[in-house]
Amino acid sequence: MYALPSSFPALELDVNALYVGLTVLAMVVMCLKTYTMMALEFSESTISPMANADLERLLRDIPAHALKPLTSKSKACIQRLRTCQIDRPDLSRQPRRKLAAVLVLLYEQSGELRVLLTTRSKSLRAHPGQTALPGGKADDTDGSLIWTAFREANEEVGLPLPSTSSNIHFVTTLPPFLSTSQLLVMPVVAFSSSLSSSLLPSSPLVSDSSSNSTSDKLSSPSSHPILSSLTPSLTEVDRIFDHPLEAMLDPQLILNNGEPLVGEGEDWPYGAGEVHNTTDVRFDAYDGLIYRMHRFRTCASPIKGLTADILTSVAELAYGRKPVYGQHPSNSEDDQGETYRAVVNRRIAENEMALKTLEGGGKV
Repeated sequence: MYALPSSFPALELDVNALYVGLTVLAMVVMCLKTYTMMALEFSESTISPMANADLERLLRDIPAHALKPLTSKSKACIQRLRTCQIDRPDLSRQPRRKLAAVLVLLYEQSGELRVLLTTRSKSLRAHPGQTALPGGKADDTDGSLIWTAFREANEEVGLPLPSTSSNIHFVTTLPPFLSTSQLLVMPVVAFSSSLSSSLLPSSPLVSDSSSNSTSDKLSSPSSHPILSSLTPSLTEVDRIFDHPLEAMLDPQLILNNGEPLVGEGEDWPYGAGEVHNTTDVRFDAYDGLIYRMHRFRTCASPIKGLTADILTSVAELAYGRKPVYGQHPSNSEDDQGETYRAVVNRRIAENEMALKTLEGGGKV
């Protein structure tokens, strides 16, 4: 019979050693790939801790003549926002890819403060057809998140930058909100005073993205000249409209004020007699927190989700009172709100730790 060579056992050992070696190598490659992905996400430049503060000081003063035409109620709202004492976490150790900002632009029309809104293009991958505040992710060229908000508003709707307009005034910033995609979104509140007399009031814009011309516009309830001066980005914005800020605290106000509303259909696929409804859902993005999704009826697409949360917070600060509806699903409103804020602060701490780990060469 044929005898097996005595060298075969050694060959078997070599094969086993090779298999173990390849397995270890594959694990090392996977670790390096994971580390590289983390590095791309966390190691890019952060925003200077002084950038927002410097720009805020530069823009904070609103000239007296800009506030003079306002009603006493609107003046009080702007003043409360300018002087509000709220804790704002330090975002200077957050990677830019984790940061975004939105602009909450307020202006007075018929004695009430209104807020500028857009309907996102249905061709966008993220949140198509949904109501949004002008804004987006921080760019590498952005010196501050305040600038991010103004830059994005300029790109999306053609809003003049504060440096080129004497009618756009910075008011304040709010602590960041957490999006379901784990972005830290900082609201930047601004106020628009009367525009140039060369811009005559006309119907505000509600643009149809299927048209290549911004002249094909529908009507919106407000006739503030700022709306007629804006131009929606054809690739990002389907419509530009506005909504009464105070209605975020009491949705029934839009009925009392005779606000035109969309009918039941694609833009309001809920009850015909409703102007506000909610759904409680458990979000993994918020560490399993039960989240109350608010939907507010408008003249265009509904205000809901993160946009609704931001505007409700701005309205609370501006008018100095709570909403008339249950804002959170728990019996203890304060506890639930603080739980969400704890999730936001936890994400901030996690991002800082990840950045510190990478800067330390991967050692925690």
